[in-house]
Amino acid sequence: MFASQKLKLSSAAPAAAPLRVVPVSLRTASQVVGVAIASLALTFSAHAGGMGETVFNNNCAACHAGGRNVVSPEKTLDKVYLEKYLAGGFKLDSIVTQVTNGKGAMPAWGEVLDEDEIQAVANWVLEKANAGW
Repeated sequence: MFASQKLKLSSAAPAAAPLRVVPVSLRTASQVVGVAIASLALTFSAHAGGMGETVFNNNCAACHAGGRNVVSPEKTLDKVYLEKYLAGGFKLDSIVTQVTNGKGAMPAWGEVLDEDEIQAVANWVLEKANAGW
């Protein structure tokens, strides 16, 4: 169909202006889809960041405020120490595993927090550690 062609609505549909189909190039369509996906990703990231910080403040900050560790002061949430002490190294999956299962003096949060909360707090800790708290 071309821009000048119009679609007719069925008689069962409420009265409305006729729809027009405007052809676009595949490149234009993929750009629109790309912008939509990027927008959704930013929205999710912002939401997850807010959720991650909230989960951290409500559950982790008692021991890890400001990225510190009141139980084992040498095992902070600074990137260099996460690389050194975190099983699997400094990566998101390792933080998720630690939060879910606990280790040493750190309790397991897998039965307290849901998967979205664990993912959000792990992402938030990773971002904060990369930024130097």
